[in-house]
Amino acid sequence: MAARRVNAVLLTDSNALLSGIVTDKDVATRVIGEGLKPEQTVVSKIMTPSPIFVSADSLAIEALQKMVQGKFRHLPVVENGEVIAMLDITKCLYDAISRMEKAVEQGNAIASSVDQNGSKGSASHAFMETLRERMFKPSLSSIIAENSDVAVVSSSDPVCVAAKKMRDLRVNSVVTVTGNKIQGILT
Repeated sequence: MAARRVNAVLLTDSNALLSGIVTDKDVATRVIGEGLKPEQTVVSKIMTPSPIFVSADSLAIEALQKMVQGKFRHLPVVENGEVIAMLDITKCLYDAISRMEKAVEQGNAIASSVDQNGSKGSASHAFMETLRERMFKPSLSSIIAENSDVAVVSSSDPVCVAAKKMRDLRVNSVVTVTGNKIQGILT
């Protein structure tokens, strides 16, 4: 994973069929967090067997929904039983946001055209502004779950302490602090 700078690897059986997935989080929480030695830990012990996947003809929104509902960041794409790609939720979200921004730009152009051609234009413009506000400007308090856990460790703590905290809280990152001052983020 490090050599290829990827966050996950897929495992296949002797017939080249998908059999498992191992992510950076698996290594952090199931190996380091458990105090195991990476060089001695067998992949099959930490992998997620028989991972959920999508077919190449699936809609992008369906794939994104599977990742969000399943609370995982990577999703294999399979065609004719063979793995052809790996989706990353971050890339999917960036793509979705980009498409939404383009739709808003087109909507603004339409609203501007209507503004120039009729009295109902101000209502169209107001509608587009309301839509933009709801899509792109939610307050952080409406996004952050009330019971969301934040993993915090001292900057001087060993990595295994951070990995255990991530495992225990089921999160993907820890905030490192010295006293009350944030020093960084470990993912």
